[in-house]
Amino acid sequence: MFHKAMDISVVIPTHNRARLLGRALDSVLKQTRPPAEVIVVDDGSTDATEALMRRRFPNCRYLRQENRGVSSARNRGIEAAAGEWIAFLDSDDAWLPGKLEAQQRALDGGGLRLCHTEEIWIRGGRRVNPMKKHAKAGGRIFRRCLPLCAISPSSVLIHRSLFDEVGLFDETLPACEDYDLWLRICAFHPVAYVERPQITKYGGHPDQLSRRHWGMDRFRIRALEKIIAAPGLDPGDRLAAIETLVKKAKILAQGAEKRGKREQAAEYREKQRRYRTLVRNAD
Repeated sequence: MFHKAMDISVVIPTHNRARLLGRALDSVLKQTRPPAEVIVVDDGSTDATEALMRRRFPNCRYLRQENRGVSSARNRGIEAAAGEWIAFLDSDDAWLPGKLEAQQRALDGGGLRLCHTEEIWIRGGRRVNPMKKHAKAGGRIFRRCLPLCAISPSSVLIHRSLFDEVGLFDETLPACEDYDLWLRICAFHPVAYVERPQITKYGGHPDQLSRRHWGMDRFRIRALEKIIAAPGLDPGDRLAAIETLVKKAKILAQGAEKRGKREQAAEYREKQRRYRTLVRNAD
């Protein structure tokens, strides 16, 4: 039995995904532990998204804004949400029916304020196994978060007080905005983890951010620079973050040199030099 039912708001950002949004919403409405509200934030869609919401999902809140990106859409949903807990779902993904119930059980009485779950990956209509570098975990996972995004937004259930502490999604980042937020949270807070898959992530479609932006580590480096400068960060964690930044800057510099982008290469070589100095000074 749960000690107390959670007051959960679901936030679904979407942009021109009317063909997929219905699947996502159906998966929320089939939850064994229903949320208090479902908020769809339409980030300037020009397809049939609004008509779909009116026709099939009139009981869900529908907010529309000019196209400002997924971070802006998620932030608007957070600000509009009435729930004490926020669950995110990308409009191209879907939850398994027991997702919210499993997370409430994992969080019940433990004092943690973020829970994520294992996931099923579908690429091109076929199930694939994630590589080892994508392995999920709970507890103190900051260093696991450094190489790549270690938490899927669609799997997250988060207490809204964490946003008061670390801030919302960074709207200046065109991509890797989730990587940035998980660094800011996991640097100071342990997380709960449900080992059994509770979401299905669908990939391979052309509008995914990872396909629209080259060199995703550009944005990860910006996030790393922010967390390295954060006051109160554990010295060992800061050193690990610096070492990760140096590795990513080296790769980006090499890539820029191959493409003849001398200014970009020089920028990342300078970051390598500057942060290597910090590593030496820490020794």
